[in-house]
Amino acid sequence: MTTIRTPAEPSPAEHEPLPTDPAAGPPGPAAETATGPPADTRRGGHPGDEGEAQRPAAAPVQPAPPSTSGLPQLTRILGAIVAPTTLLTALMFYFGWSRAYWFYIYFGVNSTLLDLTTRDYVQISLDALFVPMTVVALAGLLVLWGHATLRVRLTAGSEPRLLRVGIPAIAAAGAVLATAGLWSVFTPTRLDRYLAVPPLSLALGVVLLVYAGHLWRLLTAANAPAGRAAAPGWVAVAEWAVVFVLVGLSLFWAATDYSAAVGRSRAQQAVAALPGEPNAVVYSERSLSLHAPGVRETRCHDPEAAYRYRYDGLKLMLQSGGQYLFLPEGWTPGNGVAVLMPRSDSLRLEFTPAAVGTPRRPSC
Repeated sequence: MTTIRTPAEPSPAEHEPLPTDPAAGPPGPAAETATGPPADTRRGGHPGDEGEAQRPAAAPVQPAPPSTSGLPQLTRILGAIVAPTTLLTALMFYFGWSRAYWFYIYFGVNSTLLDLTTRDYVQISLDALFVPMTVVALAGLLVLWGHATLRVRLTAGSEPRLLRVGIPAIAAAGAVLATAGLWSVFTPTRLDRYLAVPPLSLALGVVLLVYAGHLWRLLTAANAPAGRAAAPGWVAVAEWAVVFVLVGLSLFWAATDYSAAVGRSRAQQAVAALPGEPNAVVYSERSLSLHAPGVRETRCHDPEAAYRYRYDGLKLMLQSGGQYLFLPEGWTPGNGVAVLMPRSDSLRLEFTPAAVGTPRRPSC
């Protein structure tokens, strides 16, 4: 009789262990790899630790972000609010206006009467911004080079003892400078005797305080506990926003003082160079009744003359907004008079080189 064996019934040979060679020794790693580790160890734990093996591994602790992590985010926010070109144009317009105001106020003329255009203000702003922007750019370049050198030394594990003493010294100097500059905002101090010193003191003090804090974070980052939680991102953004406002306003204040000083200085130079400027002769249909020092009125006797009055001794300073601004050739801050004439067909201008030697008698 033939015995029929179903697939569910194992073969007797499957229950018999395979013959092993006693000299071959215990099975090696290759055998374990082929057959696989026990069920317990395949789950990553010891026998009986199946519950613990199924738990997810804890997320690694993220290191604290550097102190400058909020600066790029703040830059993006400011760039989204104000376009860089618009901001630069507005700054140039303001400093050009300040320079023009203090230039013409030296002659007793309010610049708002001259109807200067935005182009005029932007063009003359370069005179007021050239030196401040150059100084700030050079100072920033030196600071970046120094910081890069110091960061390389800290990254290499070199922590000079002088740095641990220098950080409190930097912080103390920053606190003194910032306090002195801030005090000048509310009351006059000795710093006001010098050009742009109070705002620069405030800006430099804030920068030193921030830099001392940055260096302290770098020194203490290696010794910080591994599980220390990082500060929220908005804290870094808020910190840099405050720094940006304080330093920006301080530099704005300093540039304003400098533009005012440039305006007065350029006005004094213009007065010194006034005798060498071309002579302006004004012909008018009617008498202008000019009685400024050094200005001579000559009446033409020709009945056919279109312009019956001639005025000598004037220097043209500006033509803007349909107006002429004249100064007498002998203008001084004590008795000088500025003459503002509207541009019209009743006036005719004539220019001659500066007089050398004895001037000729004016005639029509």
